[in-house]
Amino acid sequence: MATYQSIRYNVDYQGNAGSLMPLLLFTSDGSDATADFTSKIDSTYDEYLFIFNNIHPETDNTIFGFNGSIDGGSNYNVTKTTTSVDVFHTEDDSTLGPRYNTSHDIAQGTGVQSLLRDIGNANDESASGYLYIFNPSSTTFVKHFISEGNSYQHQNISVHQFYAGYFNTTSAIDAIQFSMSSGEIQGGTIGMFGVI
Repeated sequence: MATYQSIRYNVDYQGNAGSLMPLLLFTSDGSDATADFTSKIDSTYDEYLFIFNNIHPETDNTIFGFNGSIDGGSNYNVTKTTTSVDVFHTEDDSTLGPRYNTSHDIAQGTGVQSLLRDIGNANDESASGYLYIFNPSSTTFVKHFISEGNSYQHQNISVHQFYAGYFNTTSAIDAIQFSMSSGEIQGGTIGMFGVI
């Protein structure tokens, strides 16, 4: 079972994101079907940042994604509309370029949103990135999110991926779940921060 550590110190990090308040740290123990954040997502902060480092999958060529909940994590099925673009480059320099990736968009669907895809499961393969969620406790507006990350894909390709969209609900988002499309999360950390 993975560990969720409550972080009780302040970080005086001044950057484009503002000051970050560490809240929770998920550390994989190598056998995690999901990483669920079911506490501390509330009206305390207008923005929440999740940073994922060296996420390593059990299954080769799999997708790391997320979904939201409006009932404390009982269900992860919030309707969302999203878009996806990426830039890629193979190790042998044979293929490169940007692309709009329609196969990872969601149009008013409730499924898991991709964040980092086609990740390899070799010992040196992993993926890292971040996810911002804006004003999740609003009961007036939809909840926007953006994500950026890079994965070492199973075909020896570096892919820089960008996702954005919104949860199409005026109910508060109060839990977030990360998962692989196949197999378990077998390594890495996910930190949750409030943005001041």
